[in-house]
Amino acid sequence: MVGDFSQDALILVAHGSTENASSSEPTRAMAEFIREQSIFSEVVCAFKLEEPQIEKVTDLVNSRRVFVVPVTISEGRFTQEVIPFDLGLRFKDELNYSRAGTVRGKELIYCKPVGTHSLMTDIIIDKAVDVVRRYPFPHEPQPSETTLIIAGHGTQQNTNSRKAIEVQVELIRARDEYAEVQPAFMEEIPLISDCYEVTQSRYIVIVPFFISGGLHTVEDIPVLLGEPAARVKERLESNQPTWRNPTERKGKLLWYTDSIGNAPQLPDIILDLVSESAG
Repeated sequence: MVGDFSQDALILVAHGSTENASSSEPTRAMAEFIREQSIFSEVVCAFKLEEPQIEKVTDLVNSRRVFVVPVTISEGRFTQEVIPFDLGLRFKDELNYSRAGTVRGKELIYCKPVGTHSLMTDIIIDKAVDVVRRYPFPHEPQPSETTLIIAGHGTQQNTNSRKAIEVQVELIRARDEYAEVQPAFMEEIPLISDCYEVTQSRYIVIVPFFISGGLHTVEDIPVLLGEPAARVKERLESNQPTWRNPTERKGKLLWYTDSIGNAPQLPDIILDLVSESAG
């Protein structure tokens, strides 16, 4: 990391949830890890749907210069409209926003989202390799005989979340390691639920491109993949994995990883984004 940030504050901002408190755990864990490194004067979190809220960021820290990093997968409505407005870097009727500005006496520097960093490609591949290695039944298939699917939410409101996954698909395809690399979405075509029909390989690995292990990753996607909703809920309530690796369905063996929010590279990605913005 280049630069002296010992007089500066770092604020990690994320969506949060009113239904699932665990969705904010990766962000809080990253903040705690970076705080222990004593790189910044202060390290705190802020959320849209949890406390402390994004609108209060200037009250959360004493430092004059404040770096704000969105802990999100992609640029989208949340990072381009909601967060800048809540930070005071964008007015309600404006289409554009500033990456830096003085708000209530604080110099805010708004960094790019963590999911846009180039290391995300390595994180996805690491997740895919690790899950097969940990559950090699009946044997550990090679990437050359495996389809890798990167799964996301997908939304008609903003195409950027889809683009983030499609960029990763193309980057991993270019490495020519997997038999196939495909995108899949909860609410857009190609659908996650169609993964068995659209892939040629017998072996499938799905990596959910989400920061948190929230309800989308631990409940909704397993159901879309064919697990009975009642069984998923029962496993969830008993604190068991909601997907058993691998599960055989429709003649395919499918491994499903956890979300990327616990990847060890994420704190370094955050520090890299801060350095880039400071420069």
